[in-house]
Amino acid sequence: MGIDYKQLFMKQKLMRKVIISLLPICLASVYFFGLRALALMMWVTVLGTLTEWFFEKRNKKPISEAVIVTCMLYTLTLPPVTPFWVAGIGIIFGVIFGKEVFGGFGKNIFNPALVARCFVYVNFPTPLTMYWSKPASEFPGGFGLWLTETVDVLSQATPMLIFRDSGQTTSYLNLFLGNVAGSLGETSALLILISAIYLIYTKSASWQTMTAVLLGYLTMSSSLFLMGSATVPHPLFGLLSGGLLFGTVFMATDPISSPMTVEGKWIYGILIGMTTVIIRGYALFAGGIMFAILIGNTFAPLIDEAVKAYKNHRKKVMA
Repeated sequence: MGIDYKQLFMKQKLMRKVIISLLPICLASVYFFGLRALALMMWVTVLGTLTEWFFEKRNKKPISEAVIVTCMLYTLTLPPVTPFWVAGIGIIFGVIFGKEVFGGFGKNIFNPALVARCFVYVNFPTPLTMYWSKPASEFPGGFGLWLTETVDVLSQATPMLIFRDSGQTTSYLNLFLGNVAGSLGETSALLILISAIYLIYTKSASWQTMTAVLLGYLTMSSSLFLMGSATVPHPLFGLLSGGLLFGTVFMATDPISSPMTVEGKWIYGILIGMTTVIIRGYALFAGGIMFAILIGNTFAPLIDEAVKAYKNHRKKVMA
């Protein structure tokens, strides 16, 4: 007897569109860093799906296709050399404490993929920050390798880490195309922008949120850069590096953990963009977008309530 997919998985057209938008980035991760990227994603997806199934079966509910998106996004935020056991612990923690403890799909406050990423980042800093892989530059690239050459942070790190340590910036062309060291899915600005266009065209993600994050980032980054802050890079460099675009397109726009009101999306996005610059420039973390989005998730319900209260107040005044 075969498995009935319709009964096992909850049908979610929106999630399938997100999966489609992620496929080119997944292929690029294999090209740049090797077949290990694909194996890591399969491993994470199996563990994440089984974790959700374990909790949902008690209530006789199907697995959400959203958990597949969570697993894909989480994997794409990891360095290519992340140990399988670390990645596995992270996705199990993310699904349980980022989703199931709140009641499952549609009830979570925080983005589960970011909960998983934050957990492994804080608890396993060495494999998450000290070892990276050189990107392949010639065809067939990583499709003929298990993993491209591994380097430590002292010899070649991500663009943001290099900037924080030495003030040097990477070629803008390499940043745009993805030919730099970094997490599996965050290096190519070109592919991320193409995915953003697809998601906006298919109405699968909020363009207001994306625009607001970039607006908040560019406003804060440009202001501090022009004031001469040595720890804040040129706004264009920061825009193309450090996972900012990936987080903006795929994480900040999560419909469950972000505001529902249009006005709330603008406030939420600007908050994330500005907070990212502050964390990047003045905290211990080179990225910042991960923590900024989780902070935004915290305030998302309050932002919606404030917007609704303001609208109701305006109606009473106008009446």
